[in-house]
Amino acid sequence: MATELRQRFDNYLTLQRCSKKTKQAYIHAVSGLANYFKSPPDILTNDQIQNYLLYLIRDRKLSWSSCNVAFSGICCFYARFLKREKADFSIPPRPRQKKLPEILSRQEVYRLIDASKDIRQRALLSMTYGSGLRVSEVVTLKTHHIESDRHLVRVEQGKGRKDRYTLLSVKALEWLRVYWKSFRPIAYLFFGRDKSKPMDVSNAQKMYHLAKAAAGIEKGKGIHTLRHCFATHLLERGTDIYTIKEFMGHRSIETTMVYLHILPNRFAEIKSPLDFFK
Repeated sequence: MATELRQRFDNYLTLQRCSKKTKQAYIHAVSGLANYFKSPPDILTNDQIQNYLLYLIRDRKLSWSSCNVAFSGICCFYARFLKREKADFSIPPRPRQKKLPEILSRQEVYRLIDASKDIRQRALLSMTYGSGLRVSEVVTLKTHHIESDRHLVRVEQGKGRKDRYTLLSVKALEWLRVYWKSFRPIAYLFFGRDKSKPMDVSNAQKMYHLAKAAAGIEKGKGIHTLRHCFATHLLERGTDIYTIKEFMGHRSIETTMVYLHILPNRFAEIKSPLDFFK
């Protein structure tokens, strides 16, 4: 994509208040389309665009979610940015297959955090699990987000650009204070090479995988597992699902209800109505 057109599209996405991650994904999607045809994207036809989407699905065999990101970026570029009147292209609907998240037991989570010998690693992982944060949320935490007197964490502009409050673990706060004394963060609690910028998400993922390997744990694909564990373990302790929904920042209660399906002892504790007859 030509530099000028790319910059204009970038400016448009900024004015639409798209997140940095969304902007990168959308620009990457349109650049991939332009590189495929070796042609400026603003002169491609609807048929060419549809053929590219088919290429992503059939030849590259990308997942539905990856294709959907590309589709959303391309639709935004043609229908909203270029205002093409007949921007007509599509991808197949989402498959009905649903996979339940893989959950670590409370003991496994404790082992994982305990295996984190680096205090920054321990503080980051304990905040992720103890507050049920997304990785993008934990790396953008700032000092004023930690309300230690009320044992709350303020999450500003999380997914869906929503503010919310979630729990602040007493243990996580202890490790956070030890971390603070050693690293003295300036802007972001967990910073990158530049103290004025947040840690890269990939580095947070590396910390999780290093701790998991040190603890000898094989389950749990990425650091997002700790967020799933937060919700599941609260349910196991009897916290109502509507409160968990608020802590997690879910838009719909249906998203939170998936955790009901992964409680290991939930069915074992329920009696059949027949067993109540005398």
